[in-house]
Amino acid sequence: MLAEATKPAPTKAKETKAQPAKAKPTKPAPTKAKATKAQPVKVQPTKPKPTKPRTTKGRALYTVERLAGEYPGTAAELCELAFEGSFQLLVATVLSAQTTDQRVNQVTPALFARYPTPEELGQADPDELEALIRPTGFFRSKARSLIGLGRALAERFDGHVPAEMTDLVTVPGVGRKTANVVRSVGLGLPGLPVDTHVIRVSGRLGLTEATDPVKIETDLCAMVPEAEWGALSLRMILHGRRVCAARRPRCQDCVLADFCPSAHLPVAQAATRRRVSRPPATIVQ
Repeated sequence: MLAEATKPAPTKAKETKAQPAKAKPTKPAPTKAKATKAQPVKVQPTKPKPTKPRTTKGRALYTVERLAGEYPGTAAELCELAFEGSFQLLVATVLSAQTTDQRVNQVTPALFARYPTPEELGQADPDELEALIRPTGFFRSKARSLIGLGRALAERFDGHVPAEMTDLVTVPGVGRKTANVVRSVGLGLPGLPVDTHVIRVSGRLGLTEATDPVKIETDLCAMVPEAEWGALSLRMILHGRRVCAARRPRCQDCVLADFCPSAHLPVAQAATRRRVSRPPATIVQ
């Protein structure tokens, strides 16, 4: 008998568990930054700078700064006397008492041509010297001072102008003001000459209450740097001549008017702020 063909038993399909699908990592959607308003920066309030100096020293320093802008230059450049060397400056300064620098400059060329050295000036004939310097006024008194000056320089200082104040004021015709001119203008040393213009301008500015020139010099020197002494004096002199005149000060044109306590006051009223006793007209050296 033929064997019955056996049908292969059906194979059971293996059940496969469905693998869970791996989720692809998704990038988070970019979030829009919220627009924020810039916060205003708080500024600390600053105290406004004072428009006027509050102290006497402050006025002095303002004066130095303002006048330096109005009249630039060194003490030697600001001096209106014509001279070459400290000897000529000393003689010209003695002659400048009670007259103008312009008048002195008209006289000195012939004077220095005739007496170029202290020795020759000390031996000058009084009448001849008086004739040369007559246009400057007080010519007899000035001639005696110049002859004594020449002799002193020749005999005691070897023909040279001394630099020390204590030596200068021993020379005939030379006082503290003249010595300070020579030191500051001719020798480049500290010195603050005080003349009538410096007295008037410093008084109107309220920088000093003194009337004595030496005391005024002391007061100003205490408030101003030493390097500024000579130039400040000459700038005050120029300002006194051109703007701060004795009878009719031109306050409307003055660079110091915004802090000057006497600005725009009648002259008589401004004078009462600081009474000055006027000495008789004498030669101030």
